[in-house]
Amino acid sequence: MDNAFHRLTSEHCDLVIRTQPFAEIVYFGPHLQHFSAQDCQSLLRPVANGKLDVDAPLTLAAELGRGLFGSPGIEGHRNGLDASPVFSTRQVEQNGHSLLITSEDTQAGLRLISEIQLSGSGVLQIRHGLRNLRAEPWQVDRLAVTLPVADRAREVMAFHGRWIREFQPHRVTLDHDSFVIENRRGRTSHEHFPALIAGSHGFSEQQGEVWGVHLGWSGNHRLRCEVKTDGRRYLQAEALYLAGEMALAEGATLWTPWLYASYSASGLNGMSQQFHRFLRDEIVRFPDNKARPVHLNTWEGIYFQHDPDYIMQMASRAAELGVERFIIDDGWFRGRHHDRAALGDWYLDTTKYPNGLTPVIDHVKSLGMEFGIWVEPEMINPDSDLFRAHPDWVLKLPGYEQATMRYQWLLDLSNPQVYDYLLERMSWLLGEHAIDYVKWDMNRELVQAGHEGKAAADAQTRHYYRLLDELNRRYPHIEFESCASGGGRIDYEVLKRCHRFWASDNNDALERNTIQRGMSYFFPLEVMGAHIGNRHCHATFRQHSIEFRGLTALFGHMGIELDPIKADAAEGSGYQRYVQLYKQWRPLLHSGDFWRVDMPDSTMQVQGVVSRDKAAALFLVSQLAMPDYSLAGNLRFPGLEPGARYQVSIADHPDIQVVGKGGHTMRQLPPWMNEGIELSGEWLAQAGLALPVLDPESAILISVKRI
Repeated sequence: MDNAFHRLTSEHCDLVIRTQPFAEIVYFGPHLQHFSAQDCQSLLRPVANGKLDVDAPLTLAAELGRGLFGSPGIEGHRNGLDASPVFSTRQVEQNGHSLLITSEDTQAGLRLISEIQLSGSGVLQIRHGLRNLRAEPWQVDRLAVTLPVADRAREVMAFHGRWIREFQPHRVTLDHDSFVIENRRGRTSHEHFPALIAGSHGFSEQQGEVWGVHLGWSGNHRLRCEVKTDGRRYLQAEALYLAGEMALAEGATLWTPWLYASYSASGLNGMSQQFHRFLRDEIVRFPDNKARPVHLNTWEGIYFQHDPDYIMQMASRAAELGVERFIIDDGWFRGRHHDRAALGDWYLDTTKYPNGLTPVIDHVKSLGMEFGIWVEPEMINPDSDLFRAHPDWVLKLPGYEQATMRYQWLLDLSNPQVYDYLLERMSWLLGEHAIDYVKWDMNRELVQAGHEGKAAADAQTRHYYRLLDELNRRYPHIEFESCASGGGRIDYEVLKRCHRFWASDNNDALERNTIQRGMSYFFPLEVMGAHIGNRHCHATFRQHSIEFRGLTALFGHMGIELDPIKADAAEGSGYQRYVQLYKQWRPLLHSGDFWRVDMPDSTMQVQGVVSRDKAAALFLVSQLAMPDYSLAGNLRFPGLEPGARYQVSIADHPDIQVVGKGGHTMRQLPPWMNEGIELSGEWLAQAGLALPVLDPESAILISVKRI
């Protein structure tokens, strides 16, 4: 019996899996100090009346053929045959924290290869490979990764959204049936970020048990949380295939995307911190390991109005503000005067740049800044030279009218001619110009994605990876940003190929507080693009102070999105101030442990970063709306060393008005705001610090330093 169980262990959690005669996860939870394989016998289930006369295991394959009667992990057929596979373990290999399980169904002619890894950070990785062992193709309808969770995981948290309002969390209580999210838009999507969190009832940022999963895949997907009628619960994730999209030839293997999972006994913060450490250890790589440079992106400053002389003046002003990377956005290529034409024509517009890009690049670099540029290689406008020459290069199904979105279609990356053309054009751009950074956009969803008459959405995603992989290989010094109308393509698989995400096209600081908080559940701050936008927000027309915009952008990879020449003196001084504040604090922000703080007033949002050695911390208190109460209450600081003494002071705040005769929020500030205060880490965690009453849509920054 003991040889049938394998354990993968980490500091925070363990995984125990039964491997014989089939593969079944029996435990995924807190780290076990005194584990013995013999203990697993306590989990052997009874057989209930009114059901099958044998136990139905919840295996890695979640086979319907074993009488599971839930959502199967594998669905498909061989011309109607071999449609109910049942897998038995053939081989098990354990190498430290990795497990490789090979199972087969000789009747159906299928082999299942399961790769399972548990990182030192406590993040579990699982994927399956399905191989066809017969001559006739096996049509794959579904291939999913299934992860059992404890029966106390009664509440589910997921994320909805739309363009300029991404990463919006919502919750459901799940005692019966299923909760399912599906994405058929062809990219990761603004609407359904591929993640689910199941936890104990009422779990919060700092309390409760949670099991969080993320599917690392940039295309169509389906995620499910299901409660079986016998009370067992599981999470399931998969790439979602269109009809007829995936047929396995003899000897071919189809791999699922990686599923990433984290268990935390200390609420959502513990889950996030494990994901953040995993990404920093295993996935995120920056050329030269340099600090995340301050951006200035020209989009909301000039849009399509490109004048090299004026752009160089913008660069000069940007350098004065402390900008370290200057990016020219859309409008630099041939015929691109608006968003209705020229996508696909990746040649420099010589009417705008008669002397080429090089003089602008040289000027930017002479100012000590890096140079970046915008592209959208996967797209084509009907009004373009490329479409007029190659109308057959569009991704579509024959016989149907293809709808445009933002006046554009997609190029069929499964077509070798298309792939070769894009590789050649991007190699011209990146190989013949001193470019350090590429903002790679993708502004359209996939409709009737077809290649040679067959569905090709999955292939489109894989060829995108292939193209980006090749460009990374050719130009390893160049950093890439994944931008898909903002947050439309953000996931761990694309993060293996890029260095930054544009979290949203919305620079409204109020909206950004929610968007960036939602993104923080799975991503560390250094890959989260966060810009100070115009006072008058282009997305919402709302107006915010420079302090609120600056402090909101501080908690991310900071940039500026505007025309710095047109900014008045007060605004310019504000940009410079927050750029310097970002440079001061980014070593901490981009390496420490991220905390979201539970507050009794939902109108107040608090987040912070504590250094790994607990020597310093920075907390942001944002008042999003009118407070529920007349006093703001106390902020209790998590993550500090209990026995240490800390100096607590204000690092930045708006011009808070104290009105002795009434008429505003406060007559008197908390005394510590005037002179600072020294407190123990224990007191800060258990008793806390009295907060000022803030105006709606304002924020303060609190510094905590060990004495």
